[in-house]
Amino acid sequence: MTFTDGIGLRRIDHVGIAVPDLDEALEWYEGALGGRAVHREVNEAQGVVEAMVAWPGGGAQVQLLAPFGEDSPIARFLGTKGPGLQQLAFTVEDVEAAAAALRERGARLLYDQARQGTAGSKINFVHPRDAGGVLVELVEPAKGP
Repeated sequence: MTFTDGIGLRRIDHVGIAVPDLDEALEWYEGALGGRAVHREVNEAQGVVEAMVAWPGGGAQVQLLAPFGEDSPIARFLGTKGPGLQQLAFTVEDVEAAAAALRERGARLLYDQARQGTAGSKINFVHPRDAGGVLVELVEPAKGP
């Protein structure tokens, strides 16, 4: 049996970075690091304004997360920890199956059911206390074009 049995991990999907100003952060990630914003949206349910940044050749992306409102989780994160790494996200085949498999292994998930994430994906999070201090996101990409 391998560690991913029942979880369906495919790859690292993205790394989430909390930033106070999305446009300022995009200038740096695009200008200094040569990335390109490939998606941008407001996710009111998650309380964020976000952009996904990619580089030629593919691979994991960087998700820049700015607060959408003063009481959002990202605003609280920035208030206590400041800007920086907020989460590590993995692509999974089926977020509900992955969540169930992790619960069977003793992990706590933040949501009872998956919620809508970036670009219509389905997401859930493993509590940082059960993942070595890291907020781990499970991402099931949206189906279709």
